[in-house]
This record gives sequence, C-alpha cells and structure tokens, in this order.
Amino acid sequence: MITSPPTRRRVVVVAVGAATLLVAAVLGGLVIGPTPIGVGHVVGDVLSHLGLGRSTLTPLQSTILWQLRAPRMVLGVLAGAMLAVAGGAYQGVFRNPLADPYLLGVAAGAGLGATFAIVHSGGLATPAWTPLLAFAGALAAVAATWLVGGRGQRANSSTLILAGVAVSSLLTSAQTFLQQSSSNSIARVYIWLLGSLATASWHSVVMVLPYVVAGTATCLAAARALDVMSVGEDESRSLGLPVRRVRLLVVLASSLGTAAVVSAVGLIGFVGIIVPRLVRLLVGTSYRRILPISVVGGAAFLVLCDTIARTVLAPSELPIGVVTALVGAPVFVIVLNVRRARGA
Repeated sequence: MITSPPTRRRVVVVAVGAATLLVAAVLGGLVIGPTPIGVGHVVGDVLSHLGLGRSTLTPLQSTILWQLRAPRMVLGVLAGAMLAVAGGAYQGVFRNPLADPYLLGVAAGAGLGATFAIVHSGGLATPAWTPLLAFAGALAAVAATWLVGGRGQRANSSTLILAGVAVSSLLTSAQTFLQQSSSNSIARVYIWLLGSLATASWHSVVMVLPYVVAGTATCLAAARALDVMSVGEDESRSLGLPVRRVRLLVVLASSLGTAAVVSAVGLIGFVGIIVPRLVRLLVGTSYRRILPISVVGGAAFLVLCDTIARTVLAPSELPIGVVTALVGAPVFVIVLNVRRARGA
C-alpha cells in the first residue's frame, strides 16, 4: 500500500504539537512533586527573574524549584533531545529503522566504564569519577568499532553494525565479569544501568550542554545529506556525496553527544528508536523534517517519563529506563504494525 506524502500543513501541526507537549511536560515536571507548586507561582517566579513582576514562592519552594526540579528538567530535555536526534541520524546513516544511539557500542563501553568505577569505589554510593569513566568507555568503544569495521574505502554500514555487535558483546562480557567479581556492587551497577535523573544538578547540565549542542547541530546540518543517502551508498557516491565522510561526521557527533548524556544519566533505552520512528510515520521520510521534530519530541518524551518515574511510587523512585521501556515497547509495537499496514 502506497501513501501520499504528508502536506506542509500536517508537518506544521505535528511540529506545533510536539512543541506544545514539551512545554506541558516541562511545566508538569516543575509543579508536580511531594511539595506541589502551582503553575501560576512557577510562571510568576520565572517572570520575576526576568524583571517582570514579583515572585510569590517561599524560600523553600524556590530552593525546590531551582535547585532540584529545574536542573532535572533541563537535563531531561538535553538527554531526550540528544538520544532522539542521534537515533534518527543513525537510522539515516545506516539505513536501518532499528538503529539507535547505542548501536556502535556506546552503551557497552559506558556500562563497562561505570561498572569499573562503582566496583572500585571503596564503598562510595556514587563515585564522582563514574561519569568520566563512562564517557571514556563509550568513546573507546566507538573508536574500537570504527577501527574494526570502518577502515578501508569499501567499508559500509553493514560492516560497521557487525563490528559494533562484536565490540558490544566483548565489552558486555567484561562488564559481567567485573560485576561477578564484586557482588556487593551489583545493585548499584544495575541502578546506574537503568538510568536516572535523580542526581541531576546544574553542574551536570553544564557538563553535558556543549556536547549536546554540538552533536544536535551536526546531525541537523547533515539532514540533507541523509536524505540523499537514503537512495543507497553507490547512488549517493554517483551524485557526488562523500558518503564515508558524512558517515564519520554523523557517527562521531551522535556518539559523542550520546556518550556525554549516558555519563550523566545512565543508560536510557527506547528514546532513540521510537521517537524518530513515530515522527517518520507522521511527517514522512525526509530527515530535514524528522530530525528537528525528533529533538523536540525526544525531549518531551523523556521529561514525561521522568515525571512518571518520580511520582508513581512516591516517595520511592523508579529508574527512568524502566518507564521508557514500559511506555516505549508498546508504542514501538504499534508503530511497527502501522508501518506494516501501510507497506512502508
């Protein structure tokens, strides 16, 4: 079954809807919690910081808003946006609808680095060097994948994917060995691996921000090239596109941004798969539409999931990876069924 391309009006509607959902998600995340803060009070306090009125928040509410909830929301926006745009870019550069930001070993490398930090923490709950080692492990894994599968002029997407599977398997085995050698740290390792925004701070926001901005901007700038690559690698080369250079640039930018996000919040699945796939279903196959809307949609999705994670079992908190899986898996199945029905 062949469907007609989406109209410009439909694309605008989807984009506005995604932006509206993001605003609602952020406001919900700021006002919902053990200490409820009204939307009017939050908006009034934000305006007061801009010199447009006076705040009505108590000192306690102000501390909760700006030191606990606000950095958590900002980090959630950055993480969701990066994971979604990286997933869309990976799907484009590898021409694989199931590609995600962890495809080339980012998850395995970050997991190994974080596990090493936790196992050798000397009893600390969350070692300060965990993000650094997770970041280094993720980058090392991507570098190893590229060296194994990306060398040579004839290297293609399939070779890189297979190399990523091999590297991921090796690093996951090493991580399992580390966990078994220190059974006391297994619970802490699993908590990190399932992801959380509970430890978010303005410091982590500042740490992640430049990587997310650079990674997102690079992926968006490559959108036109990804549209050309959708016809095939040989055809793209015949049209004058430097396929190998584009692939290297997109993989580097996506992996660097994803590694920074993972080092700060842990591993969060499904965002990079379902968001760009759902956007593709709504706005068509052009990455000039898919990637920008995925940035907004990914941010909204992760912030909503984080709000659910910290409120559904309050005062306890679910790992956000559990929520993204519970929400994402059914959505992914629905997207696949709709895609199959449309013959896409």
